[in-house]
Amino acid sequence: MTSHPLLAVAEVPAVEPYLRTVGEVFRVFREQDSGCVSYGVQLPDGERWFVKEATTAAAQASLDRAWTFHQAVRHPAIVPQPHRIAVAGSGRTAAVMPWRHGESLYGPARARFHALPLASVLRAVDRVLDAHLAVEAAGMVAVDLYDGAFLYDFGGDALHLVDLDEYRPGPFVLDADRLPGSARFMAPEEWYRGSVIDIRTTVYALGRSARLLLDGGERRAWRGTAGQLAVLERATRADPAERFAGVREFTGAWRAAT
Repeated sequence: MTSHPLLAVAEVPAVEPYLRTVGEVFRVFREQDSGCVSYGVQLPDGERWFVKEATTAAAQASLDRAWTFHQAVRHPAIVPQPHRIAVAGSGRTAAVMPWRHGESLYGPARARFHALPLASVLRAVDRVLDAHLAVEAAGMVAVDLYDGAFLYDFGGDALHLVDLDEYRPGPFVLDADRLPGSARFMAPEEWYRGSVIDIRTTVYALGRSARLLLDGGERRAWRGTAGQLAVLERATRADPAERFAGVREFTGAWRAAT
């Protein structure tokens, strides 16, 4: 039996040349703020994979966090990270993940998503919440959750979660001036050194996520119910103590209002 060229290899001299020897590199993502270079690779048997290589020390620290997260959390909506490959002599690694079809809701696809039937949008919201029940159960908290993490497969009518590299064990005390992330999704405590970041911070990010998925953009009206809107307003209150105590409580309230 031939060993898998991506899941069985431990180390390579360089990532991109190696990938081109084992399959077709059909996509390359070079200009990334993360400091990573990523590749879409199709193997001869038709399997498609996504390989994400750290090119800086900061990017490697992020991939190390991601590796810890993916060892702790499993959920059908979260694209897994089953293996990583060491780059010889560099101290860097490349993460190996299955390729998922879809479009990022950070870009033009968001308008297409908002035009979907309401039932499809609600399923997507529920899938995000359900995934974060697994995050909560593993003792992890969301960091840098934003619409770029939502990959929507319009053909398969399914939402996937990607790039959860900044998720980490919680609670923790913020030892920087702010956490990484999009201002549209970040809770007030994420902006201040010394703040406690815990599962209520995750509730805030999820509330903002559900609001964005159901809002339809600036030119459209809120697509949900008054009860759902009330749940999201509580989830995104400035004072963490006034939010839901955790993802399970928030999800229960959301589902009761849906």
